[in-house]
Amino acid sequence: MLRDVPCFSHPRLLIGGETNDDAGVFLLTDELALIQTVDFFTPMVDDPYLFGAIAAANALSDIYAMGGRPLTALNVAAFPAEEDKSLFARVLQGGADKVREAGALLVGGHTIADDEPKYGLAVTGTARPEEIIANANAAEGDLLFLTKPLGVGIITTALKSGEVEEADIAPVLQAMASLNNTAARVMVECGVKGGTDVTGFGLLGHVYEVAAASSLAAELWYTLIPIHPGAEELARRKVAPGGAYRNLRYMRDKVSFAPQIAEHQRLLLADPQTSGGLLMCVPKPLAGRVEGELENAGVDYAIIGKMRSGSGIDVLPA
Repeated sequence: MLRDVPCFSHPRLLIGGETNDDAGVFLLTDELALIQTVDFFTPMVDDPYLFGAIAAANALSDIYAMGGRPLTALNVAAFPAEEDKSLFARVLQGGADKVREAGALLVGGHTIADDEPKYGLAVTGTARPEEIIANANAAEGDLLFLTKPLGVGIITTALKSGEVEEADIAPVLQAMASLNNTAARVMVECGVKGGTDVTGFGLLGHVYEVAAASSLAAELWYTLIPIHPGAEELARRKVAPGGAYRNLRYMRDKVSFAPQIAEHQRLLLADPQTSGGLLMCVPKPLAGRVEGELENAGVDYAIIGKMRSGSGIDVLPA
């Protein structure tokens, strides 16, 4: 869709659209870089406050994935003109509370009338230039750390169809509303340079972006990948969002699956995540320190693969 839209270039534009990274990075001074992103989507839960919090956490994650600290945010919203305004207010409150939790400032926004509600944030953050984390910075031998389980898209699809209740998936919703701030701090403090977050393109899509941008291949170990309870069984029953099937079709010629990886497991790897975890490309000499810092900070993680020479992705049992 964007192939005919030229990417902008400028001596101070450190990261633009060429590598499909999480945010744009502009060098303000030799010691300060500006990070900008925007993300919004339709509700995946019935609770308006929770929807606002999840949407905000998702948008803020792009700043964290780049090694930055959120500074300001703007609401981006669409709501039916005849809808109960108190529902609108609860969505905005959920987003505002999440921005406050991130230590950032909500400074305004824009709303339009639309038949289908949508909400998210445009976020500006900052970082020291040497701390910027990019998907083009992976190196051969890096271990892949993932900080949140997969299966969000599948489980929220089951929620919409009435196969599960919000009360039954409280841990999943809590994970979606959780900020990636602590994991990002560990990434930066330990000197990690390559990474991204896992969102709408699923694990396969985002790992592929890292591999392609870094001119490397990736190897994933399926049995070590964390998955939300119940998601694999739902995938086996083909309860999955359309985006998972589209992601899998797109990745068909870019990924090689071991014969032991079943069709429903492949679907899980392509499942679009809302406010997913960080994917860190950790050099082996740093791995022990990163593990220790994540454990001390109470951040769940798993080592799910590695970067190697070549191209594309190989998915192995372990």
